[in-house]
Amino acid sequence: MVAVTLGTETDGSILCPSSLNSVVGIKPTVGLTSRAGVIPISPRQDTVGQKGAIVVENFGIANLDVIQNATVSGELAVLAAEFKISLNAYLSDLSYSPVQSLAEIIAFNNAHPDEEMLQRFGQLIFLVSQNTTGIGSVEQAAIQKLDDLTTNGVEKVMKEHRLDAIVAPDSSFATVLAIAALPGIAVPAGYDEEGAPFGITFGGLKGYEPRLIEIAYGFEQATKVRKPPMFKQ
Repeated sequence: MVAVTLGTETDGSILCPSSLNSVVGIKPTVGLTSRAGVIPISPRQDTVGQKGAIVVENFGIANLDVIQNATVSGELAVLAAEFKISLNAYLSDLSYSPVQSLAEIIAFNNAHPDEEMLQRFGQLIFLVSQNTTGIGSVEQAAIQKLDDLTTNGVEKVMKEHRLDAIVAPDSSFATVLAIAALPGIAVPAGYDEEGAPFGITFGGLKGYEPRLIEIAYGFEQATKVRKPPMFKQ
């Protein structure tokens, strides 16, 4: 057990588990924290974080269904291409590595299926990424679509209503923050009838970390719902 840990998020990897494990998780604005030494997925979305608002009942983000569908929004296609480029660059920069590219990782996994548990987990994401050919016209159009969804979505809502934060149960809008490179913080909010924890997530515009932490801290102090974990004997 530790008090503070570091993790990385491209889309939900900090906010989602934090909400489900009764811990606080902070996803900073992309670019705010150093990514040195982090195995990359996407330079647009990767970030390192630790695991007095106006209330708007329905914040009405435009095209929310599109944003939350990674295939329709184009996020999946872009991440697949960016992952191959970023990972190959990362591996080639290491002083020593038995594998130098995504293709070699795939080959290694195929040569060691039992150790890499291929039958259980497969490597479909690796294969999809390996089949990409860089950032071409399709990927550029998808990136522009993601930018437009952000500009006309969460950023527009927050600026028009002069919001300090947007809030949602659990981490249900992690993707909204992810594609926009925006910060978010998840804090414990309660437990269901079976004792499983759930959280609440506050998100804001770039650089809003101080006010998000203040809001989240205020929520914690007002609710005091978090309980220490119980360990089975």
